[in-house]
Amino acid sequence: MKIGILSIIMMLMAGMAAANSGVLAAVNAERKANGRAALSYDSRLEAAAQAHAKDMARHGFMSHTGSDGSDLAKRLKRVGYNYCFGAENVAFGQQSLPAVMTAWMNSSGHRKNILSRKAKSVGVARATGDRWVMVLGASC
Repeated sequence: MKIGILSIIMMLMAGMAAANSGVLAAVNAERKANGRAALSYDSRLEAAAQAHAKDMARHGFMSHTGSDGSDLAKRLKRVGYNYCFGAENVAFGQQSLPAVMTAWMNSSGHRKNILSRKAKSVGVARATGDRWVMVLGASC
């Protein structure tokens, strides 16, 4: 049976939507358990997270600073996200979403970002070598 390019794209998009809903459910479960409002998923935040995760994988490093010297503010600007609040979590080596969420929730700085009352949206990406980036934001 032949599968057309449109079918392949639709399957990939369905897989991404399922991954996004899993991330959103995990983040919002932590927020609910701590008396915080639920976040929405934002594809621009995901794009910023994905670009940074791929950059770190490509160049073999782990940092909040990109290989080009970019910081979160610059990466958010690149994806057209006009923000009043932005935060970023990075992680390396966790092989699943539950593992990375546990690591982030056990780290005071990462936990603070996830539970921030200022955050309204989230995007998460995972790149080769289990490099994870979570970007939280609130648009102006």
